[in-house]
Amino acid sequence: MSDDDRRDEERRAKLVKAGVAVGIGSAAIVAALLYASKVKKPKRGGSHGEGSD
Repeated sequence: MSDDDRRDEERRAKLVKAGVAVGIGSAAIVAALLYASKVKKPKRGGSHGEGSD
């Protein structure tokens, strides 16, 4: 039974690592999208305002 317990622990450890990796990847994607949307908005407003002066 110790072999089964060891396999279960290894499987759980792998699943936890995979879950953490997915979470970090998702957070990175969300952060990139938020950053991109913040960068684009001032450029549009700034270029429009400069052209009208």
